[in-house]
Amino acid sequence: MDKLVHTLQALQQKRQLGLMTHVVVGYPRLEETARLVKAMGEAGADLIELQMPFSDPVADGPTILIANKASLDQGTKTRDCLHLMSRLSHEMETPLLFMGYYNLVFNYGVEKFCRDAAKAGAQGLIVPDIPPDEESEEHYYQSCYKYDLAPIVVVSPASTEKRLRMLAEYGRGLVYAVSRYGITGAKAELAPELLDYLKRVKHSIHLPLAVGFGISKKEHVRALASHADIAVVGSALINLYNQLPEGEKIEGIKTFVRELKD
Repeated sequence: MDKLVHTLQALQQKRQLGLMTHVVVGYPRLEETARLVKAMGEAGADLIELQMPFSDPVADGPTILIANKASLDQGTKTRDCLHLMSRLSHEMETPLLFMGYYNLVFNYGVEKFCRDAAKAGAQGLIVPDIPPDEESEEHYYQSCYKYDLAPIVVVSPASTEKRLRMLAEYGRGLVYAVSRYGITGAKAELAPELLDYLKRVKHSIHLPLAVGFGISKKEHVRALASHADIAVVGSALINLYNQLPEGEKIEGIKTFVRELKD
């Protein structure tokens, strides 16, 4: 996870909010996914998560759910995700992460998947539905450590102090905070509940804090700047891609990512 560590350290030294973007592998097509990831990297995304499509992505909203289904309908498999990761990680310097659900990892074989993901160049894994409570049987975190992958823990407003402390022991790289709280008002101010939640997470888990809560424009990123380390943009990118005319999609995504980074 050297690329990931270096990028996070550089962001902290610059006191700059990082940007993590998101794609669903195979949406709309595998080759287009590759073009999108490269475009996001060229436009300044600091981290990019590649989501492996799954039939029941319970932690995702409707936009990403539809993208998952479309990718699966085209026959995208876990091995396709690994092949794409391998190709892209050798072609670009931007740290790439895998995001997916534990069923995919389990069916592939936990240690085998971690080994192959690391070999493909993944810097870390975001698997929201594998709690540390099951580590004695599943050995997911142990396998991540063995192959130098960052197991990125996911927290929510429902996470108790006890749960946060447990996750702090297992997480590496960064912590990913999802939230039902978001932006309020015309000035894109952060909801008070979101600020309290982020303070709780930062108090318990001393890792760079990535936050995803429906960020869709530059004002949202600015509002988050003094409260987190990384802004996560996912659904807004897919929605924009779907709205742009053919022939303008890739450049439109690059322009949007640049705007978010400015």
